[in-house]
Amino acid sequence: MVFSDLLEQVGSTGRFQILHVTLLSMPILMMASHNLLQNFVASVPPHHCAPHANLSMSSMGDMLRVTVPLGQNGQPERCRRYTHPQWQLLDSNSSDSLWEEGEDEIEMQKCEDGWYYNKSEMSSTIISEWDLVCDQRALKQMSQTTYMGGVLVGAVLFGGLSDRFGRRILLLISNLMMAVGGTCTAFSTSFTMFCIFRVCCGMALSGLVLNSFSLIVEWIPTRVRTVVGTGTGYCYTTGQLILALVAYHIRDWRWLTLAVSLPFYVSFLYSWWFLESARWLVLTKKPDQAVKNLKTVARINGRRAEADKINLEMLQESMKKEMACSLGSYSALDLLRTSTMRTITVCLSAVWFSTSFAYYGLSMDLQKFGVSIYLIQIIFGAVDIPAKILVTISMSMLGRRPSQCGALVLAGVMILINLLVPYDLQLLRTSLAVIGKGCLAASFNCCYLYSGELYPTVIRQTGMGWVSMMARIGAMVAPMVLLLGEDSSWLPGFIYGGAPIISGIFAFFLPETLGQSLPDTIQDVDDRGLIRTNSKGTPEKEDLAKKDPSIVLLKESV
Repeated sequence: MVFSDLLEQVGSTGRFQILHVTLLSMPILMMASHNLLQNFVASVPPHHCAPHANLSMSSMGDMLRVTVPLGQNGQPERCRRYTHPQWQLLDSNSSDSLWEEGEDEIEMQKCEDGWYYNKSEMSSTIISEWDLVCDQRALKQMSQTTYMGGVLVGAVLFGGLSDRFGRRILLLISNLMMAVGGTCTAFSTSFTMFCIFRVCCGMALSGLVLNSFSLIVEWIPTRVRTVVGTGTGYCYTTGQLILALVAYHIRDWRWLTLAVSLPFYVSFLYSWWFLESARWLVLTKKPDQAVKNLKTVARINGRRAEADKINLEMLQESMKKEMACSLGSYSALDLLRTSTMRTITVCLSAVWFSTSFAYYGLSMDLQKFGVSIYLIQIIFGAVDIPAKILVTISMSMLGRRPSQCGALVLAGVMILINLLVPYDLQLLRTSLAVIGKGCLAASFNCCYLYSGELYPTVIRQTGMGWVSMMARIGAMVAPMVLLLGEDSSWLPGFIYGGAPIISGIFAFFLPETLGQSLPDTIQDVDDRGLIRTNSKGTPEKEDLAKKDPSIVLLKESV
């Protein structure tokens, strides 16, 4: 018996598993709200310099005309005003052409008296709250970068702590941290305070992701793992749609932040009900508690007779393989120990970095499409549904490697083509961006499964932690690249499009895993690196036998 057999014995898909997965998936619905919250709380409203403080006129239009010059697009300039009111502009007989000839000689100044913001779309954002425009406009991207920095720190911190103290207690802490951090963010009195608490939210999000998925995976059998994993992935997709609807009805950034944070108080309260992972309890020398938890699961599933049969000896026998793997000493250096491992780690690092980099590069600048940010958020969320379905079919029929390569290259091509489309063709630009974003969502869906199949059991968590860190770095860098558009409007798009294409080439050098069992040791990975696969991903043992027949005999005996 192995541990999956023991789970079948206590009720693999019974009442406990259904309730357990459902409750763990609820916070995932709100994770997208915090990841993409920047699109709404940091929306840049139309703005221009406020008129001179001592200027008083009956008509706001006349006041604007004598105070703020018009830009090339015919709209008031955002960051400059006339040093002195230009009263002659009120003269209807004045020649605009003659005035424009001498406009360069007129003395200008920065917005000394602040800015006027058009609040018809959003009643309040952090941009209008703290004047993050003109010379301070880079701070908008900095706020998202600091948040992603918190996600990175949380991945490193909570990953190690959960292996040491358990998944359940870290999940409780993460839920509370997200709730409190989000509440404090909503009541921030300065931009610095806002960034600090957003970092806390980012850290909490990593803790929620890592421990929620660990508890889900470790309490369900292997045969339903793919279905459950796909279902939880769609929870995040649904969360993107929820964010658009909530943001549409709540136009103040403080209330919006509070609205997407309060549900985590509820998650914190019911998380006390969760049972700690029996796998983790055995591997940390707490088998008695593991037996107790398994008996509880069996009773909840209505299998009292099976609960009475479970004992310490049965549990230790079922986890003999996992306990043997845990006796060895492994570190992050093992990710580069052999040539096959180096190839896998380098290529996956490129795949995860560029996928996250381009994904957040597209998703975090919705205003550039020139349509309602609420509508584009819904479209961007909805496209994930068919994209994930198609890539799942592709992974099952064509294999992991061609699916991963194809998704990345196609995403990059769509982004680069968009650079050639005139800005006036908004429908075409938006359509290409939506296809590109869908391809990146498909790439994410693929690389989660692919990475887990490439890394061996003994360092799978270490490997997943490393590639996850590369994804966080990509998400941190993405907002800063947008600043390059101040000088060259085409440069951010070129970088966002080029990165996935390059990483798609890297993905071509990864071994295929379709139809192959999960490797347990580094030696298994090296042996698989020698195996050629046919179009369906099935190992061709004949070719391997010509190189080293002993390897085939060894693998068949296992």
